[in-house]
Amino acid sequence: METLLQGFLQYVINSLQWGSFYALIAVGYTLVYGVLLLINFAHGDIFMVGAYIAFFVSTLLIAELGGVASGWTLVILAVPLTMLLTACVGVTLERVAYRPLRRKGAHRLYVVITALMCGLILENGNLALLGASRKKFPEMVDTVVLTIGGASVTNLKLLVIFAAFAVFLFLHWIVTKTKLGMAMRAVSFDKFAVPLMGIPLNTVIVFTFVLGSGFAGLAGLLFAMSYPILEPYMGALIGWKAFIAAVVGGIGDIRGAFIGGFLLAFIEIGVASVLPSSFRDLFAFSILLVILWMKPTGLFGIAKTTKI
Repeated sequence: METLLQGFLQYVINSLQWGSFYALIAVGYTLVYGVLLLINFAHGDIFMVGAYIAFFVSTLLIAELGGVASGWTLVILAVPLTMLLTACVGVTLERVAYRPLRRKGAHRLYVVITALMCGLILENGNLALLGASRKKFPEMVDTVVLTIGGASVTNLKLLVIFAAFAVFLFLHWIVTKTKLGMAMRAVSFDKFAVPLMGIPLNTVIVFTFVLGSGFAGLAGLLFAMSYPILEPYMGALIGWKAFIAAVVGGIGDIRGAFIGGFLLAFIEIGVASVLPSSFRDLFAFSILLVILWMKPTGLFGIAKTTKI
């Protein structure tokens, strides 16, 4: 009985960690979709770019401050720098690729195709600039293994889980308590009427990309600290999984994206703990497909009607 309890606790801890990665990326998908009805398929690659930005930022901080600052101080400095620089990448994509199409009134299909091409540009641009060789993320803090109820958890896992819940609470506060959050909800409701009310549409959209891309950069930093091997295509699969998690939760709903990320992680880890790991994605996505078959709008999504 005690062994079963320890195994269950370990399963919960591992699922919470992976769910935190999915949730941090999924909220970026759902923020952009909620405001623009755009599925930003380049978002997984923004996560990858965030991991590489974190690599260079951390390497620079260690070289400049490694002898006088503690490891956690370096992490505290690396987090805002990584989020800021990754947000700049997301805003640049919006300005260069998405805004011209929006101004010309292009069909949403062309915007989605553009998003896919932006993701490929980020992947292959990274490959061309930095090469195909993998990079090892520098170790900023020592890994400390803690025991909770017989289950092992590291300080990095606790950091990842805490960051995900902190981001969710922060986003919930922004969306429900601030003027910009109210503007984001207004744009998602009717983006054509919003400019008539004096709300700067482009400012709201840029703010949305700043939030989504910044949190993707945070996820990239935390992922690189936990699994310190970086390669140009690392964002492809995890990005698709985070998108699926957002859809299952109800894309456009922050709460749905958050819960969908954890739901996918619990299913994946649960399947891998019972069956060979090669069955993990097959069973996980099959279960998610059944969920969408039963509730096509996702767990928290609401069907929208179009008035003619």
